[in-house]
Amino acid sequence: MNCIRLLVARLRRDDRGLALIEFAFSLPVLVILCMAGLECANLALAHLRVSQVAMLVADNAARVRTSIDEADVNEIMTGADLSTSSLKLKDNGRIFLSDLEPNGKASPNTGQYIRWQRCWGSGAFTSSYGVAGNGQNDASMALGMGPGTTAATKVMSASGTAVMFVEVAYNYQPLITNAIFGNRVIRYSSAFNVRERTDQAIKNAGGLATSATAACS
Repeated sequence: MNCIRLLVARLRRDDRGLALIEFAFSLPVLVILCMAGLECANLALAHLRVSQVAMLVADNAARVRTSIDEADVNEIMTGADLSTSSLKLKDNGRIFLSDLEPNGKASPNTGQYIRWQRCWGSGAFTSSYGVAGNGQNDASMALGMGPGTTAATKVMSASGTAVMFVEVAYNYQPLITNAIFGNRVIRYSSAFNVRERTDQAIKNAGGLATSATAACS
């Protein structure tokens, strides 16, 4: 009996393995918190990169002087591809580059129109703000392009010039799993006035086939 009492007393005082047991209980919580933290950081970074590529494409398209060519658009989209290789934007997203100008029509059709539009990427998206030709013979784009329903939230081009309006849509690719945030689509838009370009029509001086251009088909 004394041996049993001594054994029980010794077991009661024995705290070996306590830290390991506590760690085993807390490990699942720590893993979940770490995974959520990493996914939050990845989502924030994806938002930043998509917004930046929208600005990059709009800015580069607006910098093309004199006139703009299909080859220029291809170079701009190649730059977007290189700058977003970690996102795999080409496979999971789509870029819409639109030339927005005044339509030159008298009332009631006065307003803006999309002279041309070019697209890049395999994502199954459509533009949220219009396609080529919208507003040319009607007032459907009287207030311009962009979110909202008032002129304060939309972009308009001044007379005699054009605006390069870009919209980027992207299917978010999770770092770990979609179970944390679900399926998400990230959209950003950006717009820049053209610089010193007097001819806004898009050219095809190189005679590129339609399949070799960034046509929205």
